[in-house]
Amino acid sequence: MADPVIVKLAPSDLAEFRAIRLEALRMAPQAFANTESDWAALSEGEWRRRLENPVFVVRRGSEPVGIMGLLRHTGTKTAHRARLIMVYMRACERGTGLTCSLLAAVMDFARQSGIRQIELEVSDHNAGAIRFYERHGFTQIGRLPGAIIDQGREIDELIMMRRLDLPRP
Repeated sequence: MADPVIVKLAPSDLAEFRAIRLEALRMAPQAFANTESDWAALSEGEWRRRLENPVFVVRRGSEPVGIMGLLRHTGTKTAHRARLIMVYMRACERGTGLTCSLLAAVMDFARQSGIRQIELEVSDHNAGAIRFYERHGFTQIGRLPGAIIDQGREIDELIMMRRLDLPRP
């Protein structure tokens, strides 16, 4: 089995981005606010636009097995903040430390980009993800009641955040 490699996707990696994102939505539908059909219906241009944000994948050989992205705030007063998005690791890779390595790579990129705070939303039913984020320094700062309606059931999302130490100049 090939050693894993973490890479930031380039515009030329569009097919790989599409493959792992659709896999994530298909294999872990309860973990995301969007559905596979939401993303499958996107135009090529919209897929390209979404890849303009930093998106990282873990590859084993030429195959993506995990994904994580950042969505930076764009306002002058909020550009120091970003949301962690699209977090997914293939089930056979969970518990191997790859998700920790992927998060570390994303946080390193964020620090180098001047981001001081990473925020995320996670379903309050996703105990494993909540524990993972807590182990990596995220704290709960709020709750969005009924943030998602899935098959007629309202699901609350927890808002979590972590401050980042910036590198010294």
